[in-house]
Amino acid sequence: MKTLFKQPLQNKLFIPFITAGDPDSETTISLAVALQDAGASAIELGIPYSDPVADGPVIQKASSRALKNGMNIVKAMKLVPEMRKKGLNIPIILFTYYNPVLQLEEESFFALLRENTIDGLLIPDIPFEESAELRAKCKEHSISFISLVAPTSSSRIKMIAENAEGFIYCVSSLGVTGVRNTFDSSITDFLEEVKRYSNVPVVVGFGVSTKEQVEQFGSICDGVVVGSALVREIERLQPSLLNESYQEEALSEFTSFARTFSA
Repeated sequence: MKTLFKQPLQNKLFIPFITAGDPDSETTISLAVALQDAGASAIELGIPYSDPVADGPVIQKASSRALKNGMNIVKAMKLVPEMRKKGLNIPIILFTYYNPVLQLEEESFFALLRENTIDGLLIPDIPFEESAELRAKCKEHSISFISLVAPTSSSRIKMIAENAEGFIYCVSSLGVTGVRNTFDSSITDFLEEVKRYSNVPVVVGFGVSTKEQVEQFGSICDGVVVGSALVREIERLQPSLLNESYQEEALSEFTSFARTFSA
């Protein structure tokens, strides 16, 4: 199994999430490169899905926009080599629900992952106990299978953390993704427990949306995933991003915004 990041880590990890095809395919490529310029350690590339049970309203709207543009899992994966041609060299983690994988059939899916230089896979609606076959396939194809662990995982934390690959994604709170102003004080104990058992970097997501929160979590884990805050900024900038006359300026503004989350 290849590692996603050089060890030991030199800086805290900044792992942004964007939705493939939002606002369109070409802009997704440009946004990914902008995120690398902003200090991203890796990128979660979200596959738009009609029933995104783990996602809050901001990302649901992005999925809806992307689906209307005709984006799907195959087209999304094929964006990655185009990103590489533009100079992207950080890891790409495909974030997808299981149904699109099932529709492709696993052999075709893993062939596409390999052909399109995708480094990791995260499937939020597959419990760890049901992921053995997928994890084995990932190992066979040198793909890091990213595990989610939540405060409610309780006695499962040790099992999930000890078997994690790439990095372990700690869910900050119950519910769906989305910008949050505060986090429960018990988050510190939860992250410390995960770190105790994990052999890979421990990152936290679901709600991280300010520089202050990044700094707060930076003292107790290895990095953060930022999704809704970035996707909301893409939505705000959409008219300019889709206007050739203003796109460069909009990408610069987006890069500056994203840079606030990198260590």
